[in-house]
Amino acid sequence: MSAAGFHHMAYVEWGDPANPKVLVCVHGLTRCSRDFDFFAQAMADRYRVVCPDVVGRGRSDWLRNKGLYGLPQYCADMTTLLAKLNVETVDWVGTSMGGLIGMALASQPETPIARLVLNDVGPVITAASLERIGTYLGQAPRFDGIEQAEAFVRFVSATFGRFSDEQWRHLTVHVTRTAADGKVEFAYDPDIAKSFQEAYATSGGKDVELWPLYDGITCPTLLLRGETSDLLPHEAALQMGQRGPRAQLIEVPGVGHAPMLMDEAQVAPVREFLLV
Repeated sequence: MSAAGFHHMAYVEWGDPANPKVLVCVHGLTRCSRDFDFFAQAMADRYRVVCPDVVGRGRSDWLRNKGLYGLPQYCADMTTLLAKLNVETVDWVGTSMGGLIGMALASQPETPIARLVLNDVGPVITAASLERIGTYLGQAPRFDGIEQAEAFVRFVSATFGRFSDEQWRHLTVHVTRTAADGKVEFAYDPDIAKSFQEAYATSGGKDVELWPLYDGITCPTLLLRGETSDLLPHEAALQMGQRGPRAQLIEVPGVGHAPMLMDEAQVAPVREFLLV
């Protein structure tokens, strides 16, 4: 629910729905729950894995009041989801925006988050990455077919790393939809760009720093960082290991922003951390 009324948030679920051990996986800014298909399958033997579409993305509703797209609303929605799951604690894996939501929730007193994985995000977000994201966010391009859409996804998501043709198609079909006129378009509200642009303007073109949020986290924390990430500086990642929850750092070679947890080499250390 928001100040503008109720809205629907969809999610994909893996594993035994009666399993009290729950893992919540939350995607990045313009992505969706299906990014975690490979990872969720790898974890479903030990967890009930729940992967939501953040409001304004995927199969979730678009907000009536576009000004509400931001961390406060996302955290409120996730709190409702956690209440629906009816468990006392959850583990959390968050990629980029999903990690920021996890940080915000994990920093609260009596947080339900027991273990936190931050995937290429932290309390420092570089101005360079915000500028890069701003070049495509909110443009709402439309394509003649899925092949054109995939070419665009491959271009704007080149920093994800190397994938098979099948994996690139997976990363495309679940963030797009076919409109009534047959055109292919992205399945997210272009107006999510408004709050992003406002935040960037407020930063004055400088890096955004959220250290008080990070320092409030006390649960065990794992930080994945793409080796060439332009969003989370290497120096900030090292500092995250020295303060707050003293995150354990793993840098993923050959990847920028962000590791997609679609191969065993990336999944294995996360699984090991979560199942300690």
